[in-house]
Amino acid sequence: MSFTKVAKTGDVAEGHGKCVVVGGKNIALFNVGGTYYAIDDACPHKGGPLSEGTLNGNDVTCPWHGAIFDVTTGAHLSGPGASNVNEYKCRVEGDDVEVDA
Repeated sequence: MSFTKVAKTGDVAEGHGKCVVVGGKNIALFNVGGTYYAIDDACPHKGGPLSEGTLNGNDVTCPWHGAIFDVTTGAHLSGPGASNVNEYKCRVEGDDVEVDA
């Protein structure tokens, strides 16, 4: 595993997401109750930025066409398209949030 520092714990408010870049790839980083999760930022339907979507519990809704994904697994739950997105391991070291992508 190769973890990369992408944010400070205070950079992503609880219940929200943020786009971070790891190795040239856009990753959506989410704070769910103080636990951090990371998935691909681009919705497979039309490329909508999942980091800008509405987070409801573990589910994020794509802001473009309403596809819903589980941020803990990357699983496609409903809406247009039928593809999952990649999920990436996260860890917190001190106040640094790191992603293995």
